[in-house]
Amino acid sequence: MSQPIETIVSPAPRDIGGFTVRRFLPSAARRSVGPFVFFDQMGPAAFPAGEGLDVRPHPHIGLATVTYLLEGEILHRDSLGTVQAIRPGEVNWMTAGRGIVHSERTDATRRTAPHRLHGLQAWVGLPSADEETDPAFAHHPIGDLPVVRREGAELRLIAGTAFGRCSPVAVRSPMLYVDARLQPGARLSLPDPYPERAVFVLEGSLTVDDAAVGAGDMAVLAPGASAELRAATASRVLLLGGEPLDGRRHLWWNLVSSDPARIARAAADWQASAAVGFEATPFTLPPDEREHIPLPKSSPPPSERRPA
Repeated sequence: MSQPIETIVSPAPRDIGGFTVRRFLPSAARRSVGPFVFFDQMGPAAFPAGEGLDVRPHPHIGLATVTYLLEGEILHRDSLGTVQAIRPGEVNWMTAGRGIVHSERTDATRRTAPHRLHGLQAWVGLPSADEETDPAFAHHPIGDLPVVRREGAELRLIAGTAFGRCSPVAVRSPMLYVDARLQPGARLSLPDPYPERAVFVLEGSLTVDDAAVGAGDMAVLAPGASAELRAATASRVLLLGGEPLDGRRHLWWNLVSSDPARIARAAADWQASAAVGFEATPFTLPPDEREHIPLPKSSPPPSERRPA
């Protein structure tokens, strides 16, 4: 019998605006799962009064960002003029397409007292035909998301289709993204129409068939494997995956594209926009923002690198 787990991904810590995240995708063990090309766990973190998250404005192309909070609140601003707070159980889906700029911060009111933040942010690559689509933003309150109840399990569909239900979040390729709460001893057979799937254990402990997976690990399933989750304790897991993208995606900084030259062009546009104060340029700042994250100097975009 083939093993259901292809690999276990352990996270690498990264700093974003004075806040540490745990990055699962991309990693040395796995670059992507279905259309998911990036997956971060933000926190859990406790902020004293006067402090908070400050991710300054930065650009994206060729992807959709998916923010899903477990605790706390983030204020999203983008260059479309959107100003939207997101709270636990809600979904912010931002389609970058040909280019968008956004910031993520803790608002002034929440900073007046100690507060906590915990959440997940994923990037979903766009099909090549949609990489240059118009940028867009959609917010979905918690009541919009379908909930499926099975014996010992509560399954909230963040995006895509699974367990006979479809999330209202508009996606551009077949995928699943599910927040699953399992009671001790619960069993859950995973949907298998998708060629690539992963299980991220947020809390608790469980087995995938007979293989143990602990809190803080992501188990990537073998293609076509039938798998059953069995919760040893009360557990919370995120199920993600779908159809792989139609070709390789290049990631550099906050930019994603099937074409390295497109990434280099976006990087040059960001630098040029910053040089003239983001006035009538390819990139503009969100409302009430005056700062920005400069272009990294540590390494050039893919198309500017010399062949090895």
